[in-house]
Amino acid sequence: MRYAWFEYLLAFRNVTRQYRRSLFGIFAVTFGVVALILAAGFIDWILWASREGAIQTGMGHVQIMRPGYLDGGQADPLRYLMPQASKQIEAVAHFPTVRTMAPRLAFNGLLSHGEATISFIGEGVDPEAETKVSARMIIAAGKNLASDDPKGILLGTGLAANLGVKVGDTVVLLANTPTGGISAEECRVRGLFNSISKAYDDSALRVPLPVAQKLMRVSGIHRWTLLLDDTTHTEQTLAALRQAFPDSGLEFVPWYKLADVYNKTVALFTKQVNVVEFIIGVIIVLSISNTMMMNVLERTSEIGTCLAIGRSRRQILRQFVYEGLTIGLIGGTLGLVLGWLLAALISSIGFPMPPPPGMSQGYRGEILVSAGLASNAFLLAVGTTLLASFYPAWKASRMLIVDALRHAR
Repeated sequence: MRYAWFEYLLAFRNVTRQYRRSLFGIFAVTFGVVALILAAGFIDWILWASREGAIQTGMGHVQIMRPGYLDGGQADPLRYLMPQASKQIEAVAHFPTVRTMAPRLAFNGLLSHGEATISFIGEGVDPEAETKVSARMIIAAGKNLASDDPKGILLGTGLAANLGVKVGDTVVLLANTPTGGISAEECRVRGLFNSISKAYDDSALRVPLPVAQKLMRVSGIHRWTLLLDDTTHTEQTLAALRQAFPDSGLEFVPWYKLADVYNKTVALFTKQVNVVEFIIGVIIVLSISNTMMMNVLERTSEIGTCLAIGRSRRQILRQFVYEGLTIGLIGGTLGLVLGWLLAALISSIGFPMPPPPGMSQGYRGEILVSAGLASNAFLLAVGTTLLASFYPAWKASRMLIVDALRHAR
């Protein structure tokens, strides 16, 4: 152990002795780590913001529904109704990680104002609970739903524009009842909202739950939306719910099963990050290989002398591998520090981003540096420098003593 430490100190001394060439390698590693942290950190922040945005604009962390509702609920919504109050739901509300539960009743129909009529998809919600579950939903005009305004409803900005209504206007909701009749409710536009999806805003509205139940002539709901204290507790809570209610006739669906766009975005961005890592790895390998090969060529006589005085070829091999490792450790550490500082600076300032395809709102970009990203960047730096050092080290260890000593003459 002591001898290995002595060999490493000797390699470190050689790196500092050849400081000009070593600085080139260290710069290449540092640049690669900084580039990876900034690029991957920006993508990680986009994924984090998309995830939390979807969860906190109404999706929640876990949804409770009848089995099969996701597949057949659109065609036969009345079949999947469940009571608004039950012992199971009361028990769920007392789970330690559950912060809020919000009931939902889905319905659709026609929305009329003056001579204009347009179709809509709607949700009946509890105003107080929904304020917490949909905390990131943007009220573009007017006010959010409130229990003291039982006839006040929210329209998506796109739906309001298509119908030609504004806050304060009176509209009529038309829907089919379970018996095949038509029900109508006159309501007042209390506010307009923007979500993360423009397509949803173009056709969606929200009403207080009693209005939706009266319009549909039902007393139940379709879903309970659970908001947890932290997204990282989703799997833990999901497993506990399924274990506590194995035969309750309820299905517990996590947010990631409902976020199809998010899942596709993660798959796409993961491939992009892998490509970036590969490119950076190739750059580091080529840079370090060139640096180490030049080191070997310049120190041929030194290598021959070491072999002549009794150092083994394995020791020569380890010496150059240790030098490459040293360059990787120094460059990786500097890259982490500079990358973190740049990420913090950029995030504090922020940079405006246009709305992504299918969304109605732009956003302020930031860079998220997680422990996982930092460790991956550091391991990439060390791993690639080690990989790049093996061939030059092997070439140095295989030199013939006579040829190496004769090199300087």
